[in-house]
Amino acid sequence: MSRGAQGAPLLQWAARVGRDLPWRHTRDPWAVLVSELMLQQTQVTRVVPRYHAFLERFPAPARVAAAPVGEVVRAWAGLGYNRRAVNLHATAVMVVDRHGGRLPDRLDQLLELPGVGPYTARAVLAFAFERDVGVVDTNAARVLARVAGRGLARVEVQTRADQAVPPGRGWAWNQALLDLGATVCTSRAPVCAGCPLAGGCAWHAAGCPEPDPARGSAGVSTGQSRFEGSDRQGRGRLVDALRGEGRLAPDALARAAGWPDDPIRTASVVASLVRDGLAVEEASGAIRLP
Repeated sequence: MSRGAQGAPLLQWAARVGRDLPWRHTRDPWAVLVSELMLQQTQVTRVVPRYHAFLERFPAPARVAAAPVGEVVRAWAGLGYNRRAVNLHATAVMVVDRHGGRLPDRLDQLLELPGVGPYTARAVLAFAFERDVGVVDTNAARVLARVAGRGLARVEVQTRADQAVPPGRGWAWNQALLDLGATVCTSRAPVCAGCPLAGGCAWHAAGCPEPDPARGSAGVSTGQSRFEGSDRQGRGRLVDALRGEGRLAPDALARAAGWPDDPIRTASVVASLVRDGLAVEEASGAIRLP
């Protein structure tokens, strides 16, 4: 994907139909990081109200670092994947201790933060510091693979993403590419007729044959495992119960997890919550928020 031939049409398209999302109205690195962590495997519609509420309570890393982990977990209610709240607290502590309470603007230092991987680190660089780096989530990776007409290796997809960014347009370009993958170049029903990159897309030029080059390409997710009846569901139930009660006695754990007749499975899930820092186990076998 070249900067010139493809860049202008995509940016023009985004200027007309790009999504108006609250985190796009800030360049505050902390707010950008919060939004990116919330958006991991969580729908935008669920994130928007929680994003505003969380930042009202925790507007800066220092506020999170000063709070107990359990308070951050409580504020994370409704978002799922609660371990992200624990990571965010650990990140806030590190930012205060090592960086004077401000998120760093270097890739290597961002990657040292708990729970911050290559995508999130580059998202902070692009969306907070407006750096010309490629931001590759599953939507962007899907677009890049289809434009190339073949599956891409991890290093190649990042290289292509970086090379495609028009100089000085890192923020706008990446937002546009993410929007394109989320709304037009979708996983199951791409709308090629409305795609500003169709003219340079190798897969489109070939008639969109199977197999889809995005399938199995680096960075393209394969979907989540079934939630209903899973250990993830039991973990979520326990954390929600802890949010309400603060503490769960040993004889309440299996019922709270949703498996009143399966104490062995409950014990395994409780142990995983303790390992992940989402719960503290007392000598009695009760658990509480950290």
